[in-house]
Amino acid sequence: MSEEMEDEKTIQFHEMGLDDRILEAIARLGWKEPTLIQEKAIPYILEGKDVLARARTGSGKTGAFVIPAIHKILEGKQKATEQTVQVLILAPSKELCKQIKENIGQLTVSCKREVRFVDVSPQVSLEAQRPLLVDKPDIVIGTPMRVLAHLSAGNLKVKESLKFLVVDEADLMFAYDHLEDIQAVLKQLPKIYQSFVTSATMWDDVKDLKKLVMNKPVVLRLEEPPLPTTTQLTQYVIKLEKIDKVILINVLFRLNMIRGKTIIFVNNVDTGYKLRMYLGQFGISSCVLNSEMPVASRCHIVEQFNNGKYDIIIASDEQMLKAQTNKKNAENKSKRKKDKESGIARGIDFQFVSNIINFDFPRDVDGYIHRVGRTARGNNQGTALSLVSVNEMEIFKEVEAKLKELMPGSDSVFKDFKFDTKQLDGFRYRALDAWKRCTSIAIRETRKKELKQELLNSNKLKSFFEDNPGDLKVLRHDKSKHGLTPMTHLKHVPEYNIPVKLRNVSRVVNRRKINKKAPKADMDKGKFKRTTKTQQKYMKRKADPLQSMEFSGFKKQKT
Repeated sequence: MSEEMEDEKTIQFHEMGLDDRILEAIARLGWKEPTLIQEKAIPYILEGKDVLARARTGSGKTGAFVIPAIHKILEGKQKATEQTVQVLILAPSKELCKQIKENIGQLTVSCKREVRFVDVSPQVSLEAQRPLLVDKPDIVIGTPMRVLAHLSAGNLKVKESLKFLVVDEADLMFAYDHLEDIQAVLKQLPKIYQSFVTSATMWDDVKDLKKLVMNKPVVLRLEEPPLPTTTQLTQYVIKLEKIDKVILINVLFRLNMIRGKTIIFVNNVDTGYKLRMYLGQFGISSCVLNSEMPVASRCHIVEQFNNGKYDIIIASDEQMLKAQTNKKNAENKSKRKKDKESGIARGIDFQFVSNIINFDFPRDVDGYIHRVGRTARGNNQGTALSLVSVNEMEIFKEVEAKLKELMPGSDSVFKDFKFDTKQLDGFRYRALDAWKRCTSIAIRETRKKELKQELLNSNKLKSFFEDNPGDLKVLRHDKSKHGLTPMTHLKHVPEYNIPVKLRNVSRVVNRRKINKKAPKADMDKGKFKRTTKTQQKYMKRKADPLQSMEFSGFKKQKT
């Protein structure tokens, strides 16, 4: 059955009949009103109906199934005679499982004793997790592979007790080859249970899963675009030669044209490491999210990024290619061991990301949507900049045409990033010299060294970090681990290299770095006065061409 969306007044959380303890937790989180999917899905789930929802990344899907699940558990506790596992949540990646667990913790802050939950996705031995399942937590979260392992080992039994099944990011289940695991899990579930399935793309493939787990579901095709509107998300594109990408990415950061938290997307991990080594020679620190790393390290990097310890993360979504390539061929081509349940473009909750830079343009529309969906989440503003070379023009035009079709209200999806590439000439020699120093041998040695270090931090020091959480906080992942000779002189940008139109932008940032708290002099009154935070925020946005949208390109000076 399909539900037609009508324009009507938004139903508030307190009008849904939710438990007071849930409403208190929602108020603490500062959620003033439900998102579209929460408004439409929660009432149906509370009525006991199966729901299949298609909604974009960052739309609040997690809250849409966690809130009613907690309510049903609290409601059932009033008549329950024994503790049982009532809710099973399947997610495609460990990072997403961790995020769901954190959301459940936030929403059960007022009923911690009544609602217990466990995330079984961490890659530890099954025996180590057995004690967590002995007490039969109300909610179990995990990847299909991990949940199946516990069901097969007898650690988890839900044949008689399960009431609610959630399959999150169903389209990714196909990309991660989880369909067989899901089918095996379904065989060990009761005949009757309520289900909730979410998906953002691959709608036709999800219909196969719908037949397996759902019974006459309510289908919510939410009338919202795949990406936020232009008032919230600004998408730029600059078309240039492939080698000019290397120079431009250098200029953007060295001249402080990019500010705030930034994710740089590439198409493979090797390019990510090469880019990190390259930027590091100019004093620009960054981290690489690599699926070969231990999951604890990946989660720690994301956590520190969300807390503001790092400003730049370089990520690859090459795991998504598994949906498009033959599994056997992929295994034969690469001998590197990658974590099948690790996802970068989706499945990780990056918070307050200001900018997305597509250093390598994604291979399809879905890839672009998932990358750009990392910014402009909730009510926050965001910017996406795509660097497109000649050999990427064909896929770029396909993405542009598809987005115009999916977002009919907007005249032009992409805005031209008006940057005169002739201004890159002053940076070309040093930039290309630094790029050539990042050889394939240096990349391989860097990856070995970093992986060894991360394994040490993740395994041998795990108990140490539990006893010394302060040391974990100071652990950083953006330190240089490559063997290239440091070139400290590259950190300095000569005045003559800076384009005239951007000299004021660079100077403002440099002054702030020297003394952020210095009072501003008022010579007329003969005294000092401080600029307010609002004024500082305005000045910052005004000076940033990507945010103020007042940068009209480089023009010849009038003589």
